[in-house]
Amino acid sequence: MPPRARRAPVWSNGELLDLIAVCGEEAVQSQLRSSRRNFDTFGQISRVMIERGHDRDAMQCRIKVKELRSAYRKARKANKRSGAPPQTCRFYKELDAILGVDPTTLPSTTVDTGERDEEEEEGEEEEE
Repeated sequence: MPPRARRAPVWSNGELLDLIAVCGEEAVQSQLRSSRRNFDTFGQISRVMIERGHDRDAMQCRIKVKELRSAYRKARKANKRSGAPPQTCRFYKELDAILGVDPTTLPSTTVDTGERDEEEEEGEEEEE
């Protein structure tokens, strides 16, 4: 019988919180958003994890980040359903602080369309 593949040790809460903290840094988020091929970024994350005393390689970090992101998105999607009971996942608050606001959906500037509200027009008529 062939030898079984060795599984990575289970992630502790401390390791997960450190991973979330490292991935939550704006520079790391920017790198992860900018490219689909971001193995180098996970290599950097792995090095920081090692500096913090956790023995995790780039692939382990990548897989765990994907798992956390997937669980967060699943819970968030379930929470958007009307009448559904609230859902959560492990470290939901921490992940929501990082993933909850998608910068691609926020308008960076306002655009003047030339249209005015009725209230503004009424206020100007009363002043005249």
